Amino acid sequence: MKEEKINQFIKEKKLIKKSPDIERVRSLIISAKETMDTQLQVPLTEKSATSIFRETYESLRQLGDALWWQIGYETQTHDASIESIKEAEFLTSEQKVKTSSLDRFRTIRHDANYRGFKVSVAQAQEIIEFWKFVGKSILSGIEHSIK
Repeated sequence: MKEEKINQFIKEKKLIKKSPDIERVRSLIISAKETMDTQLQVPLTEKSATSIFRETYESLRQLGDALWWQIGYETQTHDASIESIKEAEFLTSEQKVKTSSLDRFRTIRHDANYRGFKVSVAQAQEIIEFWKFVGKSILSGIEHSIK
């Protein structure tokens, strides 16, 4: 993450400077991984789509938080969490292009949580595919960097 972006997030109160916390990083990646292991076992139907979408988004957000904790920052907003995923060094250029979907995913999740909108099977399938293509790489990248 570029220093100017970090300073902007601090000024906007989206980040708080802390000490790096590798135990918290480990906890977040375990939680994200376990959540996704469970979600990927749930049959994707009209009834399960919203829950699967929300939990997958939450797992991605946790990985974004883990990226920040590695360098000693606590996020205060989903914006900051998601931005760290977009900027992850270990993503390929094709994966970085796919991260443009994250803002839309955040909006869909917000609408489902706070406005009662129903997530479609297609939307849930899209975020699952995103997890498989990008999320798993982020998970592996974090795991590799804290060994």
